[in-house]
Amino acid sequence: MFPYRPGTHQFPYANYPFMPGGYDYSPYSQGGWLGRHSAPEADEGYRMPAQPRLTFVLVHGSWADAHFWDGVAAALRSKGHIVHTPEYAGHGKDPNKQVTHAMITKSVVDYITKLNLRDIILVGHSFGGSVIQKVAEQIPDRIKRLVFWDAFVLKDGESVADELPTQTRQAFEQLAASSKDDTIMLPFPLFRDLFVNTATSEEARRFYAGVTPEPAKPLFEKLDLKAFYALPTPKSYVYFYQDNVFPQGEGYGWNPHMSSRLGLFRLIVSDGDHFTDTRTRPAMVAQKIYEAGRD
Repeated sequence: MFPYRPGTHQFPYANYPFMPGGYDYSPYSQGGWLGRHSAPEADEGYRMPAQPRLTFVLVHGSWADAHFWDGVAAALRSKGHIVHTPEYAGHGKDPNKQVTHAMITKSVVDYITKLNLRDIILVGHSFGGSVIQKVAEQIPDRIKRLVFWDAFVLKDGESVADELPTQTRQAFEQLAASSKDDTIMLPFPLFRDLFVNTATSEEARRFYAGVTPEPAKPLFEKLDLKAFYALPTPKSYVYFYQDNVFPQGEGYGWNPHMSSRLGLFRLIVSDGDHFTDTRTRPAMVAQKIYEAGRD
């Protein structure tokens, strides 16, 4: 996430320290991206071996909907896992963008309790990290492990916006103020370089066709997370080191800046960016999520 300046776009982090390796319209619907590229050659090396069955609940992030998980969910199910991808308020087919973080959290809690899901691996991506923090407070007895994938782990009393660089936060405030419904729409240059930086130009355009405006209010709400930090629930963090959403300097970034807040946690690392690999290498993403969630 980086401030948008109309008419200009430059690589935002000149000193980026590379880490070495080691929606009614949906681009994933029938005939869309998933339909045409469900088994890319680049994913063949991540055929997962037989695995003990787990139950995953996958929570997407901002500028996405539950279809974000289609390829990953299919890969997990192919190995016998049970996978749920709940949609939350203000996203997907919900036309109401005047939602709160509590409404989003309630959507996921209600989904889990209505289906009486237990012993789940609750996974949050990006903004979804803040969601699973609040979900875990409400139904800790149903959760076997929390998995954060390049996701926010907010401190008590913080908002998502509090973790953004100042210029980024100001840009988001301006984009929301200029919208008709208090939403933020990512300009394509930012989406391309920060969210899908490893994608080809053609892929980036195709992915961007499924991006919709994000309700602004939940990003700026400060969250009481005292109960979360008292939970004994096991936790994991999945870190993709080509993820360029945040500057990688001191005080920012996913790992260790966010992940270290979990206390004792399992760390799973891979290459990949914030968005692309769920489309081009879904079996790889599924394998990393499985490694984070297994016993």
